[in-house]
Amino acid sequence: MKMLAKTVTTLLLVLGLGWGGTAAAQAQAARGTADEAVAMVKRAAAYLGKHGKDKAVAAFNDPNGEFVVGDLYVIMLDEKGVALAHGQNPRMVNKNILEMMAGDVYPIKEFIKIANTPAGRGWVNYQWPNSISKKMEHKSTYVERAGEYYLGVGVYH
Repeated sequence: MKMLAKTVTTLLLVLGLGWGGTAAAQAQAARGTADEAVAMVKRAAAYLGKHGKDKAVAAFNDPNGEFVVGDLYVIMLDEKGVALAHGQNPRMVNKNILEMMAGDVYPIKEFIKIANTPAGRGWVNYQWPNSISKKMEHKSTYVERAGEYYLGVGVYH
């Protein structure tokens, strides 16, 4: 019996189906794309415009809502860098995260800078812990200005 269990475990590991392989496969399958990130920001901006700040903040912070899908989630900031919504980390909500560093980048400062260009939108690249894989990964976040707020959705590479 012990030999059979060892053989099955070895086979699962070789096939990449062991516990670690399954988690890695799930993390890979849950990855959003750049197009999905842009589309989610556009939907979030439309939702904010239609329903206003309070309903948008509630919707963006709902971990089971339409604005949290796999590793994609909306972050909503005010002009001072206060996170009004963060679909994956409620501890960031209502905190000023302007000075937060990710490697050698201040992502929130970059979000606001990019969103304040004439285009009002763009991408910011930095390192960030993936909430699904729990590993530090390269991340690109699409940000867009929506009235007086900044909306962003990022993808991991």
